[in-house]
Amino acid sequence: MNILIICLYIAALIIFGLVGHRRSGTNEEFRVAGRRLGPVLYTGTLVALVLGGASTIGGVSLGYTQGLAGMWLVVSIALGVILLSLFFAPIITKFKLYTVAQVLTARYGSKLTSRVSSVVMLAYTIMVAVTSTTAYASIFRVLFGLDSAWSIILGSAVVIIYSMLGGMWAITLTDMFQFAFMTVGMFFLLLPLSLSAAGGWEGLTTRLDAEFFNPGSVGLPSLLTMFVLYTLGQLSGQVIWQRVFTARSARVARWGGVTAGLYVAAYGVAGSVIGMSARVLEPNLAKPDDAFATLAQNYLPAGLGGVVLAAGVAAMMSTASGTLIAASTIMRVDIVPMLTGRPAPEPGVGSVRSDRVYLVILGVVATVLALVMTDTVTAIRLGYNILIGGLLVAILGGLIWKRATGVGAALSIAAGSVGVFIGIAIFGVTANQPIYIGLGASLIFYVAGSLLSKPTSPEIMQAWERSRVS
Repeated sequence: MNILIICLYIAALIIFGLVGHRRSGTNEEFRVAGRRLGPVLYTGTLVALVLGGASTIGGVSLGYTQGLAGMWLVVSIALGVILLSLFFAPIITKFKLYTVAQVLTARYGSKLTSRVSSVVMLAYTIMVAVTSTTAYASIFRVLFGLDSAWSIILGSAVVIIYSMLGGMWAITLTDMFQFAFMTVGMFFLLLPLSLSAAGGWEGLTTRLDAEFFNPGSVGLPSLLTMFVLYTLGQLSGQVIWQRVFTARSARVARWGGVTAGLYVAAYGVAGSVIGMSARVLEPNLAKPDDAFATLAQNYLPAGLGGVVLAAGVAAMMSTASGTLIAASTIMRVDIVPMLTGRPAPEPGVGSVRSDRVYLVILGVVATVLALVMTDTVTAIRLGYNILIGGLLVAILGGLIWKRATGVGAALSIAAGSVGVFIGIAIFGVTANQPIYIGLGASLIFYVAGSLLSKPTSPEIMQAWERSRVS
């Protein structure tokens, strides 16, 4: 029964892709759903986007190993969504652009800044795609008995097909479908049923160490780094900015985003409790990432377990599809014009085919990388290290500091990215130090480069201010 439900679910996603195909005749429709999403569609698709494999499979896994402290990964993401929505989303929606690099070009008037930022952003976006792609294995391995490689290939093929067919419209429709599965599966099925099977809250308190109930058990340095990575990461990534571009108004972007953030925070708490229940019921799992699928398969009635597994697949696929369309947009709008010297085409029918081709190519790249990188939390940690260390200062600085220049931004991105990789080489990808090395280098070069170079021309700044208030 569980297998049948998953197969029907996957078939429904392909159908949504075909439906979205009819509405994606121009690149404006394909990339940002025509900038027409209202509050319900926008909130649902934003939730589905940010709650990916690392938030669902990884969140339950962290609850399994850390207890209540495992919630902070998802809660920190929720805080980032709320901050983005309150302070930056109303500004972002007014630009009527497609990529972060385009916004930086409008702000700094510097091609160098755009080129450097687009390369760094593409690397980050692909790593987030790898995170969700890797997570397929934890469910398909348990459900179908497939090994990790075939599980990843199966899930990737489905996401690539429906994303390629319908673009952002297909992704929006599937996101709403996935949002419903995630809500029912996590909050109304897996949380109460797994907690009940573990003996309720009393069963957890009597069978788990006291450390599992200490939200600060991971230590202040790790908590701080988590918020630096995942909260600030929501403020500057192409994946989430492109979703903000789909909102039909600044009001929708602000309050729809705040609602989504509150939902995500509750999801994080639920995931940690589910992980704790799994620790009681299955204390000897070889892979903590298997906790989610093991509970759904072994402790829920047939049929209901399928709904929960579909919820897990939904979380992964919604984020994977969002990252793939973000990566293909960066490639088509930023990277290809940089390599060929020809500007990206204006909105129209002709370039949609190219968007689809790049989406497929980058989907294959993400799949290959996922076959090598099998740790979801490590993969997303690497992605956020690249984003925060390399791009955060230049992006947020451009929004709030008028004296900042393109020279300072380009130096900041380069220095921050190099600093992150030096830190990773010395301390490892999961260490706290790389992000602080990257941020420190980025901030120093940003301020120094801006103050030592000529101010951005008045014409560019005037055009920038007009776009902010239009």
